[in-house]
Amino acid sequence: VMPQIITNTAELSCNQGTATSKLNVTSQDFVTIEGKAMATEEDKQANVNIMPFGQCKLKPTTSGYLPCMPAPTKWEQTAEKDTINDLKILTEKSTCQCAVGGRISVTKKGHNEQHEIE
Repeated sequence: VMPQIITNTAELSCNQGTATSKLNVTSQDFVTIEGKAMATEEDKQANVNIMPFGQCKLKPTTSGYLPCMPAPTKWEQTAEKDTINDLKILTEKSTCQCAVGGRISVTKKGHNEQHEIE
């Protein structure tokens, strides 16, 4: 099965975070599914596209974990061929390494249709 395209409002999680968050797509707004912008590799800015994931398990203190401050570096496992404005499209399989040490992945694609990608 080919991976599915993801859109604005896709649910993301970090393997070192305590909560999920929603992707906010700002890289483009003209290619949409269900009125939601398709996500590209450019959607990687902390606190703009990628919101905090609760608390960070890599930052323990005596009173608990410190709040997550995402530091996304680069989306990997993007679509191989499909692009928007020369930016590779993100899919359910895409992951993003965080400079703090966690790995961000997609838990829900953000829409209900089936859109496979190559």
